Amino acid sequence: MPLYRDEAVVLRTHKLGEADRILTLLTRQHGKVRAVAKGVRRTASKFGARLEPFMVADIQFYEGRSLDIVTQAESLGSYGAQIVGDYDAYTSANAMVETADRLTESEASLQQYLLLVGALRSLSRREHVPNQTLDSYLLRALSLAGWAPSFYDCARCQAEGPHTHAVVQLGGVVCDNCAPPGAPRLDAETIDHLAALLTGSWDVVEASSPSATSRASGVVAAYTQWHLERGLKSLSHVSREEGRR
Repeated sequence: MPLYRDEAVVLRTHKLGEADRILTLLTRQHGKVRAVAKGVRRTASKFGARLEPFMVADIQFYEGRSLDIVTQAESLGSYGAQIVGDYDAYTSANAMVETADRLTESEASLQQYLLLVGALRSLSRREHVPNQTLDSYLLRALSLAGWAPSFYDCARCQAEGPHTHAVVQLGGVVCDNCAPPGAPRLDAETIDHLAALLTGSWDVVEASSPSATSRASGVVAAYTQWHLERGLKSLSHVSREEGRR
């Protein structure tokens, strides 16, 4: 059908001509979509503000040869305004949408869509420290993509844990027999923090010490960069200091 409608979160935008914009969106039912929003950069545009990064909208598309065309947009989640006003939330949100862009294609991925929308909503409401929300999102998004880390049993031979060697290239913690020479060890609090980020156990996450939080963030960043094969540009701007909600 030439016309279709779907919920979508705006991942990124690019200027096109004098008044148009190219959108990259993650949709609920159609996977990642690239579309043109005509005239949205004009001050009189009816839905320009609804199609900014981090916004969630109900959008009607017209199928095009290379790019679809946005014909209608109704706001479902105005998260952008709350996010861009806070540097930590803004940089974390940028890392999230860049990750979603890299992990998703044209095939529908409802779980990835719902995970991203939930994470952006949490950032906009200041439910948790932004970099912790980001770390939890990254681990969950990678797990949905097929790269679930292990923070208890050995990621290589499945020997029952707990284990303390952390090797991101092998998928998490590994036993003494599987650990390569010189493999770093993590303390129990850091491993518990990582496991809590993955499962969403926020009482454990928020009770962790700043040092454990910092070490865990380093592991999450390394794990993400390894599996995405090339670095996330936005991740370098994320503050890893203990912050306020």
